[in-house]
Amino acid sequence: MNQRPDPDHLLNKIQQAESENQRGKLKIFLGYAAGVGKTFAMLEAAQQRRAEGVDVVVGYIETHGRVETEALLEKLEIVPRRQQVYRDVLLTEMDTDAILARRPQLVLVDELAHSNIPGSRHTRRYQDILELLNIGIDVYTTVNIQHLESLNDVVAQITGVIVRETIPDQLVDEAHELELIDLPIGELLTRLEAGKVYLPTQAEQALRQFFRPGNLTALREIALRRVAERVDEQMRSYMQRHDIAGPWPAGERLLVCVSPSPLSERLVRATRRLARRLDAEWIAVYVETPGHLNLPERERDQVARTLRLAEQLGARTAQLNGRDVAETVVNYALSRNVTKIVVGKPLRPRWRELLFGSIIDQIVRHSQDMDVYVISSKAEAGRKPRSSYPITKYTLRWRAYLLSTGVVIGATLAGLPLRPFINPTNLVMPYLAAVMLVAFWLGRSPAVLASLLSVIIFDLIFVPPYYTFVVADAEYLLTFAGLLAVGLAISTLAARAREQELAARRREAQTAALYELSQKLAVVSELAPIAQVAVDHVQATLGNAAAIFFPDKQGNQLALQASTPTFQLEADGFAVVDWVFRHGQPAGSYTDTLAGVRGHYLPLPTSGHTIGVITVDFPPHQPTPLTGEQQRLLAAIASQVALAVEKAYLTEQAQQAHLLQETEKLQAALLNSISHDLRTPLASITGVLSSLHEDDSLLSPEARADMVYTAWEESLRLNRLVGNLLDMTRLESGAMKIVCQLYDVSDWVGAALSQMSTRLKDRPVKANIPNDLPMVALDLALMVQALVNLVDNAVKYAPPHEMIEIEAHQEQQQVIIAVKDRGPGLPEAELDHIFNKFYRVDATGIRGTGLGLSIVRGIVEAHNGRVWAENRPGGGAIFFIAVPIAG
Repeated sequence: MNQRPDPDHLLNKIQQAESENQRGKLKIFLGYAAGVGKTFAMLEAAQQRRAEGVDVVVGYIETHGRVETEALLEKLEIVPRRQQVYRDVLLTEMDTDAILARRPQLVLVDELAHSNIPGSRHTRRYQDILELLNIGIDVYTTVNIQHLESLNDVVAQITGVIVRETIPDQLVDEAHELELIDLPIGELLTRLEAGKVYLPTQAEQALRQFFRPGNLTALREIALRRVAERVDEQMRSYMQRHDIAGPWPAGERLLVCVSPSPLSERLVRATRRLARRLDAEWIAVYVETPGHLNLPERERDQVARTLRLAEQLGARTAQLNGRDVAETVVNYALSRNVTKIVVGKPLRPRWRELLFGSIIDQIVRHSQDMDVYVISSKAEAGRKPRSSYPITKYTLRWRAYLLSTGVVIGATLAGLPLRPFINPTNLVMPYLAAVMLVAFWLGRSPAVLASLLSVIIFDLIFVPPYYTFVVADAEYLLTFAGLLAVGLAISTLAARAREQELAARRREAQTAALYELSQKLAVVSELAPIAQVAVDHVQATLGNAAAIFFPDKQGNQLALQASTPTFQLEADGFAVVDWVFRHGQPAGSYTDTLAGVRGHYLPLPTSGHTIGVITVDFPPHQPTPLTGEQQRLLAAIASQVALAVEKAYLTEQAQQAHLLQETEKLQAALLNSISHDLRTPLASITGVLSSLHEDDSLLSPEARADMVYTAWEESLRLNRLVGNLLDMTRLESGAMKIVCQLYDVSDWVGAALSQMSTRLKDRPVKANIPNDLPMVALDLALMVQALVNLVDNAVKYAPPHEMIEIEAHQEQQQVIIAVKDRGPGLPEAELDHIFNKFYRVDATGIRGTGLGLSIVRGIVEAHNGRVWAENRPGGGAIFFIAVPIAG
């Protein structure tokens, strides 16, 4: 096998070495909980490095008042912390700039996952550490396992605590050294109870919540596994850097080869027992050769069942493509650092191994330092033994053999007229062309037949004496052997190329089907379109009706989301769907669970849970069963659909979170505005009453009258504000009742101006109401309030000396009231938003809550009318109210 180094790998190795030389080295002291001694171990290591002559400084250390920890800080230079005021509190933080200026060889930084004070250069402390590493400073730091980002949901599930401060896993993966600080759980609990981890009050609470033995055991196991995985990764990296081609047996990893034989299931179970004894990871592998296309469907399904069994027993499975089984298995095993290969003992006759070769011998020959285990397999009673690897079984195709014979006869008829003129040895060429044609067209077996027939007919027709098997010249025997050998070689190579082409086409078809589905799913973002795209694609790919079920918002009741037109759910279908959803496993036909039902049910899996179920209907009269390849294709489709559905859920959650955030902002703005607007008139009223109560004798009658008028005006303003709030509440709750009667438009406008008399004071107002306007049906009190709000809005924004105009006219079946002012006008971009609740145009010094115009719209629309605004030519704004004429 080719052992030449990969140029890309060599270049990557050189670049990685250069980067490591320029960058500082990171050492992480990893623990499973607070109090295991991470900071203590880090300081001990720092003191040892200082004794070796390394320039060590302390960037940030939290001793938590522990005397033994503080003692280790002696003789270590401490970089003063940066002080920063946050919310009137003086806080301290690591001074990264001071460390960069000091430029030590090694800096100690505690609490890697810490969040910096708002306003710092970096929001997180690990970003400060990355900055130190990038300029070549080595860093020692500490962190607990629950702060890893990828373990956040796992830790939350175990402990019930969601860790907010997390670090990227890449930071741990790229650390130069990872040291596990372990402490027995009993000792940690003893330290906690003694107050050496938290204060006594905090320790009691921690024991009840986070520091429970079950939580600590789980976190300790996670930390141990993480460090073990890191050691394994370091071993692989070492092997790659030093070009070690074979495995380093520091840990066991098994690989078992499976085949279409039912005895492979026994082989898988034996490997599982061996892996358990060795406490080793194991992989089940099946090599799909071009001859796999000719396997009966029953044997393909057997392969799929064997791989599923291996997955159920805890193995990782892989289905590889290759021309040579032994070479493909060994190369895969070397790339995965496998130490032991498990194969089944061959059951075919010895003479076939001598003639065609033995896969086991080839694996042993190329296995290098890997051990090869050969497990004996006894054939079941009444069953013909099969070999432990795929042996192609051909079905007799009489039509193909007849066509093969016809092609050879055609080659003979083509060469027969040339017999008197051409040497017989040259007439073998038409037969070789015929063999090649048959191999490409009909396959291997008909091509072998064509080779044999070519030798026989060539001897009878073209070798003297003719029409007999007697050969006058012994040299023709060599010609016969050459023709047969070349014909067999050509037939084998041509048939293999054809099989590879068919395999490539099949894989291309599956890839195209998945790509088409991904393209369709990429343009939809809601559940209903996603489900419909999925079921339509399943029917187009398999030709079977399909349906998808999703749970309700509470996640309890499953309901049909989408289906193809011909889908019919069987009687027990909902029960099967519910089982698949709750257990996250396939069920129905072509599975080992609820196999008696008609449909094939698949879960839609995501990380940690199932979000739906897809079912494919297989009627009893359907002639074509579900093959193993189709099952894998369906599983891939289900995975893609599940990802699309999860994306839709996440998008919806993001939208809801955004909406909630905007709502909270709106509520905060409302509270700020209302509290200010309520407080201002109340302060004026309170000040007036206080003055009248305390200083009444000192006030002149004119001053008292002016103060009383001010209090009265502010009380009216307060009343309007509270009224607006109440009206808005009634509009939103639907409690506002409309009682319409016929009124003249002039009465409507007059009532509104009468209410505004005090508010208008000396402001000029012009009302132009024609006498011939028709009557309108309205609730006078409410519509007067709407018009009052429009006039009040004009009073706020128009200069005091500018006239406010109120006009009315009829337009078709509507009466339109226009309130015109000469204020600053309205930005064009805000014309569609000014009637929204709490929306206010930016106008400095003008008070309000942003409810007045929203109330106007609610009242007018309740009368089947409409309201809008425009900018007035020459400056200002015009607000229109249109109400229908009384019928």
